[in-house]
Order: sequence, then structure tokens, then C-alpha cells
Amino acid sequence: MKVIVQRVHSASVTVNGNKIGEIDKGLVLLIGVAENDSIEDVEFVANKCADLRIFPDDDEKMNCSVLEVNGEILAISQFTLLGNTKKGRRPSFIEAASPEKGEEYYNQFINILRDRGLIVKTGIFGAMMDVALVNAGPVTIIVESK
Repeated sequence: MKVIVQRVHSASVTVNGNKIGEIDKGLVLLIGVAENDSIEDVEFVANKCADLRIFPDDDEKMNCSVLEVNGEILAISQFTLLGNTKKGRRPSFIEAASPEKGEEYYNQFINILRDRGLIVKTGIFGAMMDVALVNAGPVTIIVESK
């Protein structure tokens, strides 16, 4: 499992011209599920994202998690994170999970975050989405299970 974590001042997701999710301070998570991922991978990465200390404390050091700053999460499914560009000019997505597995693990990922007490807004799995964000920092981290 691969997740791109972006610390944001605000973010939103729009599908077919309708804004369906919006957050203030928090994290945008771009979530890619691989075919060889397990539920343990989902749990590891979800908990890592919740506990990642990338928000500033009173001394402006990255010491606080999204939980500690009462931030929100915008979770977006993005199978293209599994694109392999080592050969040719067109990415290969053979490592990406099937849509059924991807959606199941994406939903489990979101449920883990919600069970941790986080407010999680989402896009629509498999839809074409427009994601707008105001990156804070910018701070962008890659979290992987393998």
C-alpha cells in the first residue's frame, strides 16, 4: 500500500461539478492499493498516517499528529500511485489491486481512521475527481507498507 500524505490548510474534492468533500486544516491522503497488499498493510499505513508527526508544535517543530491538532482528513483513492514507469513511456498498472479489492481496502483504511476519532471526508472510489488543496509548508510525505 502506498499513500501520499499532504499537510494542508484546506482541501476539497469535486465530482461532476459537485463538491462532495471539504476539509480545513489536516491531511489529504492519496491512497493506492497494490494487488499483493494485505489487511495488515492497510492497518499499518492507516495508523502511521494518523500518528505521523508532521504538524508544528509551539516551537514550530514537526512534533504533532493530525489527531493532536484536531485536523481532518480528505481521503482520495488513486490507483495511479501504483504506476510503474521503468519501461517505455506509458505507465503499467499491473501491480494495482483489482477494483473490488482496492475499494474494499480503501473503505477499511477510512474506517480505521474514523475509529481513531478522525473526521474523514472522501471522494468517490473509481470516479474522475478534481482535488483542490492549499498545501501547508509544503509538506508531502510518502507512507508505504513495503
